[in-house]
Amino acid sequence: LREYSNEPVDIGRVMLMCLIHDIVEIDAGDTYAYDAGGLKTQKAREDAAKERIFSLLPEDQKQELVRIFDEFQTPEAKFARAMDNLQPLLLNDSNDGGDWKEHEVNAEKVYGRQRKTKRGSEKLFEVTDQILKENIAKGNLPE
Repeated sequence: LREYSNEPVDIGRVMLMCLIHDIVEIDAGDTYAYDAGGLKTQKAREDAAKERIFSLLPEDQKQELVRIFDEFQTPEAKFARAMDNLQPLLLNDSNDGGDWKEHEVNAEKVYGRQRKTKRGSEKLFEVTDQILKENIAKGNLPE
């Protein structure tokens, strides 16, 4: 989906960002996107996991992965966030909003998270918006 990035990106770096974020989330415990309580402790848990995991590496490798993990404003970071937002949206779309229903998530909360996709890809946000509107119309996502 690289061609849908707002800016040119090094897709290998995007993939590396996604992978190292997932490794840290596995150790820290993945936080459901709409879990207000879990989100309060997410950064501290992820920082501890990042330190624990990356400290197993030689210092130069550790520092490089920490820099990549902590990157926020580069085109690659913005596009990686867009990809990270897209995946659970597609899962909810494929299971008729199952997770949204189970966790009583409404459209406002989902849009609040998905609007950040625009920073990395206007085109993917258009697709996201269409998917959300379809799920609202089907009753899978209450307004």
